[in-house]
Amino acid sequence: MKLTHEKVIQLSHRVMSAIQELDEVEIFEDPNVIRQEVVKVLNDLLREEEKIDEVVRQRITSQKRTIPEGGAEWDILYRKYYSDEIRKFGTSQPSARR
Repeated sequence: MKLTHEKVIQLSHRVMSAIQELDEVEIFEDPNVIRQEVVKVLNDLLREEEKIDEVVRQRITSQKRTIPEGGAEWDILYRKYYSDEIRKFGTSQPSARR
């Protein structure tokens, strides 16, 4: 899922707020530096997600027969291949990708 720059910034502010509210966490760095690192991490993850999406779509189009996007079979294959790629990436599958 593609997020706008504004959404990423908004998420980084929410993450920083959540971190600051934790009694278990003591912050020694400027909060804006931490927030900028959160933005970097989110952008890196979004780039990885785009790569996974490309791989999944390529796997579907490389089938012997044409499978039209949007159909039930395409959706099933997309979820299966997406799950396989996420597992390779080392994370668990997010709920309801498509």
